[in-house]
Amino acid sequence: MREADQDTTPEPPPPAARRAQRLMLLGAGHACLGLAVLGAVLPLLPTTIFLILAAWCFGRASPALRQRLLAHPRFGQALRAWEEHGAVSARGKRAAVLAMALSWTLLTLLLRDPLASGLAGACMIGVAAYLLTRPSPPPGDGQAATPER
Repeated sequence: MREADQDTTPEPPPPAARRAQRLMLLGAGHACLGLAVLGAVLPLLPTTIFLILAAWCFGRASPALRQRLLAHPRFGQALRAWEEHGAVSARGKRAAVLAMALSWTLLTLLLRDPLASGLAGACMIGVAAYLLTRPSPPPGDGQAATPER
């Protein structure tokens, strides 16, 4: 038999492997959601990236949970803007950069370790540069309802 005649389509994983993968993704999604909740109150921990990761995990393991995140009155709009356009609102950018600056200041004052401060600062500058280069959501996405200052 020639190679062209052979079916090269990979076989789907057995049901037990699919179940294990689903459980791992659900666990990771819930862990990310928990970290996002902590990030909403702790200055050194981000919120949005954990929400994005939770939505990704839930999208593969439980579409219903993903839809609940996307429909959330507080965070759903930002998640949808990110998924659809890779966009972050100007308000979100300002809040993130301010939170990183405050976190770096606290870290520097509390640890008094130049190496830790420098490494954290370099990481935060990189994240801020990436964040600030993201587009803003297009008009009409609901995020432009209030004027940006």
